Amino acid sequence: AGLSIGVGVQGVLLALAPTVLTMALFTQAAGLEDDYAAWSVLAAVLISGIVTVLQAGRLGPIGGGHVLIAGAATSFVGIAIMAVDRAGPETLATLVLLSACFQFALSRWLPRLHRIITPTVSGVVLMLIAVGVMQIAVGKLELDPDGAPDYAEPLVVVVTLAVAAALSLRATRLLRLWSPLLGVLTGSVVAALFGLYRGQGVNDASWVGLPDPEIPGFDFSPSAEFWSLLPMFLIVSISGLIKTTGGSVVVQGVSTREPKLPDYRLVQGAVNANGVGSVLAGFAGTLPTGAFDATSASLVDFTRVASRQVGYAIGIMLVVLTLLPKAMALLLTVPGAVTSAYLLLIMGQLFVAGMRTVIQDGLQPHKALTVAVSLAIGIGLQGENIVADLLGETWGPLLGNGLTVGTIVAILMTSFIELSGRRRMRLKTELDMDALPKIDAFLQEVAASIGWNQVSANRLRLVGEEVLTSLVEAKNGERQSRLAVAARPSASVVELQFIASLEEANIEDELVYLSERAEAQEERLVSLRLLQHFASVVRHRKYSGMDIVTVEVEGSR
Repeated sequence: AGLSIGVGVQGVLLALAPTVLTMALFTQAAGLEDDYAAWSVLAAVLISGIVTVLQAGRLGPIGGGHVLIAGAATSFVGIAIMAVDRAGPETLATLVLLSACFQFALSRWLPRLHRIITPTVSGVVLMLIAVGVMQIAVGKLELDPDGAPDYAEPLVVVVTLAVAAALSLRATRLLRLWSPLLGVLTGSVVAALFGLYRGQGVNDASWVGLPDPEIPGFDFSPSAEFWSLLPMFLIVSISGLIKTTGGSVVVQGVSTREPKLPDYRLVQGAVNANGVGSVLAGFAGTLPTGAFDATSASLVDFTRVASRQVGYAIGIMLVVLTLLPKAMALLLTVPGAVTSAYLLLIMGQLFVAGMRTVIQDGLQPHKALTVAVSLAIGIGLQGENIVADLLGETWGPLLGNGLTVGTIVAILMTSFIELSGRRRMRLKTELDMDALPKIDAFLQEVAASIGWNQVSANRLRLVGEEVLTSLVEAKNGERQSRLAVAARPSASVVELQFIASLEEANIEDELVYLSERAEAQEERLVSLRLLQHFASVVRHRKYSGMDIVTVEVEGSR
């Protein structure tokens, strides 16, 4: 327990600053009244603690089962400011609630979206969000702050970024983990020297007290502004799904002593827990929650402590902090220039994460063109909304937003590539060895359709047989399960996808450990070795109620 609390304190310090700084920038830029601004920050910290506890546990379909720290989602800052400015806090709360419902739906549809919401589309969305929020952070700077030189705020930004970057590049491993927070502290000191620090709110706050709710309520009479903002909130919800999925996968990877492939049932649980946080955020009238994946992974990797107790400790301490108004008021006094610099740093990292997502998926010519066109249109419209000038006030805000249009272009181009490719061949049957003749005949037809020789056709049929054997052996009990087989043939490679309902073993995991179990006398190993030898790629993703096994088989030259 003592170790969990000690690591939990580190996690709280690493999680609290991003949430408070993000909320401070949002409340300042949106021009919220003082009481509502203070409540929204407290609510964000409170909800972050609740979601962090949910992420550590497993409550039915909710929870990722690992230490995944939650906090205010920076990706929502730009559109949240826009929503408050155009339609008020009530509309923001309504949009946040709807985006939370959309997250639950996305979690349910996760197995079926992997061909449309590809890493290419995901990377484009992340980069467009980063560019949009960076523009807001820069635009918030005052070149003529009251009582300070013109260069004061730009200098504070430079100092904050320089310290954080220098520590990240050259400091020891421990200091690198704390580099953003140390940059904020240094920037705050420089801001205080120029008189940019305002501490009156700290003196007025009490030491202990219950939060005073300032709940805005909902707007159930949607206006034109609501409909123009809704697509943007749904798109950013997709980015939230992407980040939470990636965060869950990364944290699962660093939380085990032995290498293990991600369990996408836990990923779905993490997305659902984040959705619960967004529902609470909608009722509270604050920003939705997001996963601090890099912070969570770094904390687990550095401390070598991955116990769920750490997640519980972090969440509980965040909740307790909301009962200490003076401590929260101190965090809210961080100057605007420092919060802008911090957000620039975080958004820069988000842009690089989007770029890395695209590159890791392979930058083939058609994917490179998709990224280039989507970014060119999206970033161009964020600078100048010419579509609004052409379409007027009704459709202009909806179809002229850079994030919306850039994402739509990426999805349309990806869908076109998917639909214009060679037609998929499909077979549906029972998950049973009696289905082998049907699958064998189906694969012979696939091989014949692309003119493969007999050697290549036999390799394809053998891979199909071994995947079926492995799935049948992994089937839970004697219950009946359906199996769908889809084949996408090309001249040199055939991609096979087996979709079934399983609960236990992961074929890809077993292939990873195959060499370590070489002496085991299991008949199952024979099937796995044959599959490993004849298939060039084997991927097995487990979702709630569904398993997807994807294999690629190369033809003989």
